[in-house]
Amino acid sequence: MSDEIAARRGMSEATIARLPDYLHVLGKLIDRGTRSVSSRDLAAATGVSSAQVRKDLSLLGSYGVRGVGYDTAGLAGHIAHALGLSHPWPVVIVGAGRLGKALVRYPGLDGRGFAIVALFDSDPALIGTRVEGVEVHAAQEIPRVISRYAPVLAVIATPEDVADEVCTRLVEAGVTGILNFAPTVLPEPPGVHLRQVDLANELQILAFHAHSEEVTV
Repeated sequence: MSDEIAARRGMSEATIARLPDYLHVLGKLIDRGTRSVSSRDLAAATGVSSAQVRKDLSLLGSYGVRGVGYDTAGLAGHIAHALGLSHPWPVVIVGAGRLGKALVRYPGLDGRGFAIVALFDSDPALIGTRVEGVEVHAAQEIPRVISRYAPVLAVIATPEDVADEVCTRLVEAGVTGILNFAPTVLPEPPGVHLRQVDLANELQILAFHAHSEEVTV
């Protein structure tokens, strides 16, 4: 096992969550022609301490040069490789309703290593149509279509009552990375990385903090 792989496996979830932020900032700097960046600059742009930035990047085996900082393009490539973005990731979305269509139209994916290649739905009126050029397939076609693009990442954008069944179908088709937008908490199958995105939950957390501020005033 290489030192890099060992370090990646030992990363905390918090460190992994910060890497996309660093990469996003580096991408903007590269677009502006900035050739080097300091840990202080990265810290200011991402809201963490410079010591935390240095610690995170050292886990990747990436060390800056004192007085010079990090090579911007080199560091971006290093982080992209650590995140598994050395090649574009095909993404499929199950659920071609309003949310699924909005995700297809989201402009921030193509430039960050992801390409939506297929939509799935159970509504006969939607099957065979296209959203921004992406075809909507019947849900029964999940195994066949996914085998064409594998490995893929999957997004669940269905109603709550079918999300668990959809998750099972995706796992049986070999998907190991799933992002769940359905308003329900799905159990994480063995060998699968599943992330939950619940807008109502996030707003409830914000409401808690806002209420706490009101109480202390």
